[in-house]
Amino acid sequence: MQEAQFISLLWLIGILAEAMTGALSAGKKQMDLFGVVIIGCATAIGGGTLRDMLLGNYPLVWVENVHYLIAIAGASLLTVIIAPVMRYLSKLFLAIDALGLAVFSIIGAQKTLALGFSPVVAIVMGVVTGVFGGVIRDILCNQVPLIFQKELYAIISLMTAALYILLQHLGITEWVNLAISLGFGFGFRILAIKYHWSMPTFDYQYSSGH
Repeated sequence: MQEAQFISLLWLIGILAEAMTGALSAGKKQMDLFGVVIIGCATAIGGGTLRDMLLGNYPLVWVENVHYLIAIAGASLLTVIIAPVMRYLSKLFLAIDALGLAVFSIIGAQKTLALGFSPVVAIVMGVVTGVFGGVIRDILCNQVPLIFQKELYAIISLMTAALYILLQHLGITEWVNLAISLGFGFGFRILAIKYHWSMPTFDYQYSSGH
């Protein structure tokens, strides 16, 4: 299997898993089936869509390959059917989400570099690809986005994208680069969940002095 095929397979697994997590969020807000599909799609492809719009990269991947959109919608609706057993798969979904974060961050950086942009822009777009589907999901579900809370999420995306670009700059073989970068992003996220690592928060309480 070529590197491109491997990363595409992981990307497909990632977007389907993200669609299902988005559908679950819609279910928690008691949305109808149309809402479930919209939230599932926004979660799965929102980050990549935003990246390509910011970079002027058209056509968008789901416009050019509409079967991806159909698969995402199908995964969202499937979630409605299998929702009763989803609680038993929570650890599996955490693992897939962690893998998806690493994969999306690397793909975002890859595509940005391929379009001729600088490494700094590539790192930023890696983060956009990795986390902004979740931001859109949380906003549509009327929640404070996960990345703006204490959890280590966006910082892991940034570090994964930066590591991939650094190793590429150093001339590391693509397969080795992918193994190291994916392993780093996935492992870091799993450890952050297990040990409750978090970012410091800013708590400002205004007092009028009365």
